[in-house]
Amino acid sequence: MARQGEKAGFGELVKTLFWAAVIATGIHSFLFEPFYIPSGSMVPTLLVGDYLVVDKFAYGYSRFSFPFAPDLFSGRIGGHLPKRGDVVVFRPPGQMDEDFIKRIIGLPGDTVQVTNGQLLINGQPVPEADAGTYVDDSSGQPMTGRAYTETLPGGRVHTIFRLPGTNGDFANNTPVYTVPPGDYFMMGDSRDNSEDSRFMDGPVGFVPAENLIGPAEMIFFSIDLRHPFWEVWYWPFEIRWGRMLHGIS
Repeated sequence: MARQGEKAGFGELVKTLFWAAVIATGIHSFLFEPFYIPSGSMVPTLLVGDYLVVDKFAYGYSRFSFPFAPDLFSGRIGGHLPKRGDVVVFRPPGQMDEDFIKRIIGLPGDTVQVTNGQLLINGQPVPEADAGTYVDDSSGQPMTGRAYTETLPGGRVHTIFRLPGTNGDFANNTPVYTVPPGDYFMMGDSRDNSEDSRFMDGPVGFVPAENLIGPAEMIFFSIDLRHPFWEVWYWPFEIRWGRMLHGIS
């Protein structure tokens, strides 16, 4: 009897673990997915060590919504169209096995250009206001520059970061790009430290709607790992308590 009870108990454990895995996979595939910020390309909006929640339902589903991106169908099913200014996780066309995160700057049919650091959309300069000095230490070596508040067409307001002495760089003096139908133009908020749609020979280029995974909605955890992981006594001081449950704009 004891042996039968042990078998029954083991069977219930296996069943419980199976359904827990099914539920977790369903949530991960259809509703929300966690995402870790490994680089400073979205400073100051997102910092290295931020953990985000990505809404996978918002834009509907493509094959990239599911684990291993099975080639079961093309295009997107359900959801609504992305909005200009959304911060989005996607698979870049030139690096389909990696997740990137950038901001949607150009919609299908738009023209996008950067001249002397000034962003132009459909030939019109995007308004910006000086927001003061900002120090980016995401790379381990602090870089001091200026933050600017940028207002995109449609009214979306966010903050960008620029380094001094970079206005002559290609990233700040691009050709005029016309976004193809069904594609999007992505840029990082750290304008001098982002591999994005300005570099057409890079992995991003124009991003097809099919490659979008979803908008980043909220920072649920953030930690500044300046010390080795095993130095646990630093953990309480490295957690960025003020960024917890912080919405992304």
